[in-house]
Amino acid sequence: MTVHAVTRLQDLPRIPAGGPELASWTPIRHLLGIGAFGVNAWRGERAGDVVISPHDEVPDSACGCAGHEELYLVLEGRARFVVAEEEIDAPTGTLLALPPHLHREAHAAEDGTVVLVVGAPRGGAYAPGAWERRALDAAGLP
Repeated sequence: MTVHAVTRLQDLPRIPAGGPELASWTPIRHLLGIGAFGVNAWRGERAGDVVISPHDEVPDSACGCAGHEELYLVLEGRARFVVAEEEIDAPTGTLLALPPHLHREAHAAEDGTVVLVVGAPRGGAYAPGAWERRALDAAGLP
């Protein structure tokens, strides 16, 4: 069996989000050369930091999303999600599976909260959202 990449999340670079109270971003998909689905990690250093910006995944919405279903996994800490106006307490180990149309956002409820996000369109070809290329360009990554 050939392994494409083996690493640890903490060994990958984190990109500052560009503002106070915003999570840093680890572009896992880009750094590991994954093309079949999106996968990123977001880290809120302090309780209250935004770890998942408010958005939905409806195609052509304001975020430039592509209809991705998303799976969120809280790897460290605790997050407070709001999904379609429902508040969800999400300690380490919590999984949330969301269809494209639901509005979602999350804040760190503890210092050092890390959320892993995996997404792709159901039954279609994956393509990164436009936001990703803009963020990679801003960070100086090819």
